[in-house]
Parts: sequence; structure tokens; C-alpha cells
Amino acid sequence: MNVYRTDKIRNVVLLGHSGSGKTSVAEAMAYLAGITNRLGNVTDGNTVSDFDKEEIRRKISISTSVIPAEFNGYKLNILDTPGYFDFVGEVEEAAGVADAAIICISAKDGVQVGTQKAWDICEERNIPRMIYVTNMDNDDASYRDVVEKLVELYGKRIAPMHMPIREDGKFTGYVNIVKQAGRRYLEKGGSTEGTIPEYLNEYLEEYHNNLMESVAEVSEEFMDRYFSGDEFSEAEVTSALATNIRDCTMVPVCMGCPIQFKGVMKLMEDIIEYFPDPSQRACSGINQKSNEIFEANYDFSKAKTAYVWKTMVDPFIGKYSLIKVCSGTLKGDDTLYNAEKGTEQRLGKLYVLTGNKPTEIAELQAGDIGALAKLNDISTGDTLSTKATPVLFPKAVLSTPYTYKRYKAVKKGEEDKIAQALGRLAQEDLTIRVVQDSANRQSLIYGMGEQHLDIAVSKLKERYKVEVELVEPKVAFRETIRKSSDVQGKYKKQTGGHGQFGDVRMKFEPSGDTSKPYIFEVSVVGGTVPKNYYPAVEKGLAECVLKGPLAAYPVVGVKANLYDGSYHPVDSSEQAFKTATHMAFKDGFLKASPVLLEPIVTLKVKVNDKYTGDVMGDLNKRRGRVLGMNPGKNGQTVIEAEVPQMEIYGYGTTLRSMTGGSGDFSFEFARYEQAPADVQEKQIKLRADQLEKDED
Repeated sequence: MNVYRTDKIRNVVLLGHSGSGKTSVAEAMAYLAGITNRLGNVTDGNTVSDFDKEEIRRKISISTSVIPAEFNGYKLNILDTPGYFDFVGEVEEAAGVADAAIICISAKDGVQVGTQKAWDICEERNIPRMIYVTNMDNDDASYRDVVEKLVELYGKRIAPMHMPIREDGKFTGYVNIVKQAGRRYLEKGGSTEGTIPEYLNEYLEEYHNNLMESVAEVSEEFMDRYFSGDEFSEAEVTSALATNIRDCTMVPVCMGCPIQFKGVMKLMEDIIEYFPDPSQRACSGINQKSNEIFEANYDFSKAKTAYVWKTMVDPFIGKYSLIKVCSGTLKGDDTLYNAEKGTEQRLGKLYVLTGNKPTEIAELQAGDIGALAKLNDISTGDTLSTKATPVLFPKAVLSTPYTYKRYKAVKKGEEDKIAQALGRLAQEDLTIRVVQDSANRQSLIYGMGEQHLDIAVSKLKERYKVEVELVEPKVAFRETIRKSSDVQGKYKKQTGGHGQFGDVRMKFEPSGDTSKPYIFEVSVVGGTVPKNYYPAVEKGLAECVLKGPLAAYPVVGVKANLYDGSYHPVDSSEQAFKTATHMAFKDGFLKASPVLLEPIVTLKVKVNDKYTGDVMGDLNKRRGRVLGMNPGKNGQTVIEAEVPQMEIYGYGTTLRSMTGGSGDFSFEFARYEQAPADVQEKQIKLRADQLEKDED
């Protein structure tokens, strides 16, 4: 592959709802660029970008893949992203390094939830974008309906640049609204001049006038010319449209049928014509040596820097770190400094990945996307720079996973293998998190949804030959007391030699502070318990609170006062006093009205206004207390509620079902609260059954 200058590079991310045609568009571009000699399709599982076995089996995109298409002397780095919401982390990583976006919409399905989420991602990052309407060959396709819905949602920024031509019900061409000229499709993506059907004239005039208004708004001079009736030249129109698109003040709408190559070549030409090259986008980090802002801005003349935006780990092809060169020119013999980890590494060979196929390249210029192989000390989010100019770029902000399950090894003895395999999966996908819950002796895996976790399990089995079972996690209940008690713990054991003797009298009461397991006080008078045994009593207490007498959950909020006792000058020992404390604690705890505390979380749910009633009703069923409702962006409402943690298990799936996939939620621990009697009774019985089976 050739080396391309920054101004000849376009980094474009494909976004949209699942099934909107993103992978088909990428595949058609790969064919037209000469990467493949046949058009693959998702159904057959032979596309360039969906190469993972799970993607082929499920017929969906799971990971972002890069297709570097060489076209008309330019390099288009096409980033094909998943459409399913469970893989939003992949989308956010790709959007972080893209300089422009194409939002795909199926003409049959119209604007969907995924379309609006893609738009929001572009808005948050100020990414120039274009709408590409796919499946125009479908009998139910309505380009006009899509445009009208987009205008309803996003206003005058929406600017159709094409209109479809149909003959005998077939999609045969398009009208170029800028040039007001008809085009007829030829085989394999080309087109030739054609006439404009009369039925399109009404909409053509409206759309053309809207475009000219957008052109006029570029400058006062253009505005004066527009109102005086002057015609803009084609070059002026193209330049003005490019300016508006790059400023995100205009979003053009184009269309086609990628599986028939219709409109794809024109789309590639428009990418080159209208989208910015990397040097037209800002990029800055912090110089760690001077503590000043380093304006990289994809300038080839500045010190070498690169950002690691994604990691691929495969048992067969090894590890690849995908990078975007932020300044300078990278070469294979460069030694760069990792400011995040404080290490230096020689890069070795540079690659360009086409799907999962690496191609060696001599150098990568500023703004280009490539890959480094087998650099184990490099992780996603790291910055590579020179030691003379150590730079750190901000890490991509990814969505937080809130769906979690407990995982267990199917075969005993494979726990270490599973931990290593999960570590590799988490290297690739930063929205997978593994947490060891020592308090409940369970291992938890977090993801963006049920399907995300299911695919992680499949990858463990397929790639790393280990199997795990996902089950409902145990909730981190706690035990405490509501009343006071005064008890004696006396341990006496006589043997042939020295015996064992320890005697404590203790008072137990609520401490009022559930953030601490216990508070230990001593008020012994007269030396009935020698001071050298006080630490033994506290050690015994510390052991007791790890597993409470009620249901073997950790204990919190207990105040223990050692006020009296007795000892034997020969038989007393630290162990004897620890054992006596154990006896006193169990007796005193059970006499002080013990209760279970359940964790309460603060839940925030972001939904469209029309779903608030359904969401509120569901929260009530989950024993939730709604604290308030606040207006959000784009006609959304943020509902804030307190909900028992055990009630939010599986909430993500329910919320998506209720809201058609548009709802989002987050939660964080708030406090512990006494569980209702029926919940306590059920949990104590379940816990007893678990302990009997030795599963705890």
C-alpha cells in the first residue's frame, strides 16, 4: 500500500442502527477500491470487516474494523462499527479517531433509535457527517419519508443532495440537486447522464433552493449575491457546501444500494470532496515535561506522536495495537516513549490492517491510521511520543457497563486460565470489566448488555478453550442489630496439661455508623481482664463480623463494649479469649434484634418523554422510590430513583424492551437500608440452603 500525505487521507466512521447497511457499504467500497474481487455479504459471512467467528455465526458486527480504501489518489480509512447497543464502546472508540461520519439509514426501516444515537455521538464530538440512505432498491423504500423525518428531528441542517429516479418500480438513477442534473446508474457503481422525470421537478426546486440558501450563508458577499439573483458557480457551491459540512452546520443526505454498487462510487467521491482531511481537525494533549498544551493538529512537521485507540488480541494472529498518528511521521525503526507507563519501545514493523489482514507499510504520516504488532506493554488509551517531547492525549470517554452477572468455571481447576482469557478480552473491549467480589466470594463480569456478556462467554470457549457459566449474582447484604444486649462468653476446656480459659462480659448495641463493621471499646475496671488480652478480644471480634450469625453476611454498625470478665493465671491465653469473644458475639448479636440490610442504589434513567409512565410503573414494581424527574436533551426526561440493588438485576433488558432501545440507565451505590421482613426471610433461607450445599 502507498504512503499518503495528510491532505490525501480521510478517516470516516460508519454509524447507524443495526441492519442499516453499514457493512454492505464498507464491502462495496472495498470492492470498488480493488481490495476484493468479489462482493461479500453478511448472510454468507464472507465480508472483509466481519471476520470474527462470532460475527460470522451471528451475522452481526461486534467489533470495529478498518478498511483502508485507495480511491482516486486518496486513502479512505473506513471504520465499520457495530449497530447493536451492546457494542457502543466500539463505536465510541472509532468516533474518537474519525474526522467525519456517515450515518446509514435503511430506506425500508427509516429513522430508528440507532440513527438518533449515532447523531448524538456526532453532536457530542462535533463530527462532520453525511446521511446515506441504503436499500433504495426495496419496494417499500421511501427516500422522501426519511428526509422529512430527519428534517422534523434536526431542522434546516438536513440538506438532501440527491433524489431517486425510479422506472417501472426499479431504482435506476438519481438527480444531483447541486447540478440539477439527472444520472442513470451503470454496472459496478458508475453513472451516465440522464433526464429528470417531471414528477421530481416540484421537490427538486425546493431542495435546490434550500441548498443555495445554505451556500449563501457562508459569507455576506454570497448572501448579497443570492438576494440579487446571481447564480453561484459549481466550484463556489462545492466549496461552500464543504465549509458548511465541515462546520457541522449542514448535513447532506445521499442514497444508494450498496449491494448493487449504486451510489457508492458517488459517496466515495463526496467523502473526498466534502469531508475534512485530518489537518482540518484539532488534536491536542499535554507535554509532560513542560506541562503545556501540545497542539498536535496532525501536523507532519511537529514531534512524533500517536494515540492507541483500539487493541486486537487473537490467539492466532497475535496482538495488534491500532494507532492514529497525531503529528510527525512514524517509521518502523522509531523508538517511542509511552508517557502513560514511562517506558520506551522500538516500534518494529508498521502495518495497515484491512479487516484482520495486516499489510506492512514503510511509514505512516500524520492523520493516518495503522497498527503496531506484538507490543505487550502498550494498551488502548496510551500515547506514544518522543522522550524529548513526552505527550499525553486525553483518553476516549467510553460508556460505563452496568449489566453484570456472576461467572463460574464449568471445569474446576480452570480458574487461572479463565482469568487470563478474560484479561485478554478486556484488553480488546474496555467496556468489559471483571470484578472480584471478595465479600460475597464471587467473580463478576460487567458488560453493556445481556448479548455482550453472552458473546464474551462464546469467545472464551472458541478462542481460549475455557468455559464459564453465567448465573445471577449474590447481592451484598449486610447484618446489623437494632437493640442492645448484655452477654457473657465463657470458654473453659480442661485437658491433661494446661487447660484453656477465657471469660468476657460484653455489651452490644448499634453504633449508628454502617460504613464500619464495628467499634470496639473497653471499660474494664479492676483488672478482671488483663490488658494484654484486649487485642485478642478485638481480633475475635474482627473475625466474627466477617460472617454474621444471622445469614453469614458481613456485619456492620455494631458497637462492642468489653466491660468485665475473668481469667486464670495459668490456663488463660489469647486463643481462649478469642474463642470466648466468638461465643459472646454470637449470643449477643442474636439477642439484639438482628436484621438484614440490603444495598440501595441511586438509579438514573434517561428516556423519551412518551415512555416515562411505563418506566415509573416498572420502578414501583421494583420497590423503587422516585426522587424526581428532570428535563433532558432532545425531548428526554431523566428519572432519578432509589431502588434496592437486588431489584435492578436484568433491568437493562427490560428498559430496552419498554423504550424500543432508546432508554439509558446508570446507577451508583447510595447506602444500606433494612430489608423488608419477607425479603429477609427469603434471603436467610436461601443463604442457609447455600451454606448446606457448601456453595458459599
